[in-house]
Amino acid sequence: MSAGLMAYVWEGLLNTLLLTVFGALLGLVFAFVAGLARSSERKVVRGIAMVYTEVFRGFPALVLLFALIFIVPQFGFQLNPLFAGVLALALNIGAYAAEVVRGAVRSVPPGQLEAAIALNFTPLQRLRKVILPQAIVAMIPPFTNNLIELLKATSLVSLVYISDLTFAGQLLRASTGETALVFFGLLVGYGVIALGFTVVMKLLERMAARSLGRSVPKGLFGRAEVAA
Repeated sequence: MSAGLMAYVWEGLLNTLLLTVFGALLGLVFAFVAGLARSSERKVVRGIAMVYTEVFRGFPALVLLFALIFIVPQFGFQLNPLFAGVLALALNIGAYAAEVVRGAVRSVPPGQLEAAIALNFTPLQRLRKVILPQAIVAMIPPFTNNLIELLKATSLVSLVYISDLTFAGQLLRASTGETALVFFGLLVGYGVIALGFTVVMKLLERMAARSLGRSVPKGLFGRAEVAA
């Protein structure tokens, strides 16, 4: 493989990681805002959040990507292609993750909320000191699934000629004629990246569980542990 082709592969790998990481971070913002809004006492706030989650869960990420790349410029706004990819993925995955946030918040025992109210905690204090510490532990496993789905969805950006890992694979296939080998390499590459993200999320899950004194879930780290 020539140095030029290898440069395309490394660029594609970097862009795939950037799309995944920044898409996940921005999607997390959308998810928390929408998920907490769905639990609001105000009907207008709940309604706006519900519209976001239902609309963007219904839109395929590819359609959002095409809209941001080809339709938005018609109104005088030209987005950077990589940013458009991040935004499309974040809007889509954030709508799914918002339901994770809402479910985790609702899983906090009502008795603890009543105790916090009895202690005169403000709504912000209840959220920060009682709800989120417990809800985040419950959020991490489904967030891991969302992250892997986001990683797989990054391959869609190759259809608008953004140089991600899949696009680099297509260039390799066209240059070498090795279709089976190239796509097998892509399978392995995405699998390794997904495994890396899974390990990181498992570490975060363990840290969050230990911070609450709970047992560490079994899995990649063997037997469950209990924080001292």
